[in-house]
Amino acid sequence: MVQVKICGITRMADAEKAVELGANALGFIFAKSPRRITPEKAKEITQRISPFVKTVGVFVNEASSTIKEIVHFCGLDLIQLHGNETVSDCAELGARVIKAFRVKGEETLSRIAPYKGHVRAILLDTYQKGVDGGTGKTFDWRLACQAKACGIPMVLSGGLNPGNVQEALNKVTPSAIDISSGVEERPGIKDHELIRLFMGKVRDFAGPSK
Repeated sequence: MVQVKICGITRMADAEKAVELGANALGFIFAKSPRRITPEKAKEITQRISPFVKTVGVFVNEASSTIKEIVHFCGLDLIQLHGNETVSDCAELGARVIKAFRVKGEETLSRIAPYKGHVRAILLDTYQKGVDGGTGKTFDWRLACQAKACGIPMVLSGGLNPGNVQEALNKVTPSAIDISSGVEERPGIKDHELIRLFMGKVRDFAGPSK
């Protein structure tokens, strides 16, 4: 089954429910966002969830020293860079970086290839001016299919929800998917029934033979 990351976690109850329902990774946002969490609260959550669930810190144009400090303090497994970080920025942080790209069009795809060998994966999200993520909107998934040619494992994000995730998986076949607003009551507060529905759709798509 495709790997699932539930992002924008701010509450212990939401983290526990996401893990219970089968999420493979949880995302904690340390950048300006209605889903922002403090390192102290994130650490409280990461220390209590299963060690087999990956924890991901999300940063936007943050100093590498600050990123390293927060990652160490919270015991995070992966680093997601959602800003204008360069190949050098990613390389400095080691082999556990997921580099996000907000897809505007085919011009975005030309920026991906240089990151090969310097990041663990890429994440494709929807471009919206002035917004770094959590738009609740999809982008042209044909571009995601084209991006796979770069040979870097891809996380599909942007507007996923229980109603469209099977179509996304069928069209794109990503390595992983990332969801935030699609399973929320409001920013930062997850809807446990929507998480249940979403994970059920993912499992149903995978089936016993896929």
